[in-house]
Amino acid sequence: MKINNQKIKKYSTDFTLLLFVINTLSGCAALTSGSNDIKAMTIEPAPNAGFIEQPERDTKIAYLPFQRAWIKPGFDANNYQELVVAPVNTQYMLKMDWLHDMSSASWFGDVKKDIEELAVYFHDQVVKDFKTDPKQRFQVIDSPTQHKTQALRLELALVEIDPSTPVLHAAGWAVPGGSSAAGAVNQRRAAFEGRLRDLQTGEVIATFADRNMADIGPIDLTRMTWYGPAKGIMAQWSKQFVQIANRKPGEVVTDPTAFTLRPF
Repeated sequence: MKINNQKIKKYSTDFTLLLFVINTLSGCAALTSGSNDIKAMTIEPAPNAGFIEQPERDTKIAYLPFQRAWIKPGFDANNYQELVVAPVNTQYMLKMDWLHDMSSASWFGDVKKDIEELAVYFHDQVVKDFKTDPKQRFQVIDSPTQHKTQALRLELALVEIDPSTPVLHAAGWAVPGGSSAAGAVNQRRAAFEGRLRDLQTGEVIATFADRNMADIGPIDLTRMTWYGPAKGIMAQWSKQFVQIANRKPGEVVTDPTAFTLRPF
């Protein structure tokens, strides 16, 4: 993706000034929290995208870091020893309104390629984190045909990634007046929906969805892409999947930080 470095440096300066103002108004304070309650107050859940077929069953489960979840009554994860991670679905990402608010379609192919690469990144990160889990809670298998014991299939869909607005401006993509891309102030959010399926029966035994926000901090726009913050969010979700798999009764899995405001 070709981006004009001179434009990026200009917007990098403007964005640094914005962060300075924010920092001054906040009294140079930093807000960090490991509490799911803080996240609930700062990040609104994403609308249902359709990957979860019965979203009305979802609620907020206190011991999970995700904003929406449902678990089939009587489900016992201890009955399963193997895990298949399906390719990450991206069809809902292509419906994001900011993609269609741009006046030029010349870059759409690049963005579509970026989305496909993000899906591969998310999938591979989840596989890597489960395979390197010291507790080896699940044996990750590449194909359903390889399973030898009871297995689960983890199915994920990326449903939203907010573009890094300064980069969109620097690249000349932002459309003036009213579009979501032009109106957003670098929200740095991403959202997913997920399903957990019994590989033998095909039954969905859990659903979950989350929207999260990357830390607000110093940004080197000369190296940043429109989707830059999303990779950090996906890496965090991946680690949380492993934490949930290893969760002991009564244990609460939280986000390490709701967000951090620490520009300098």
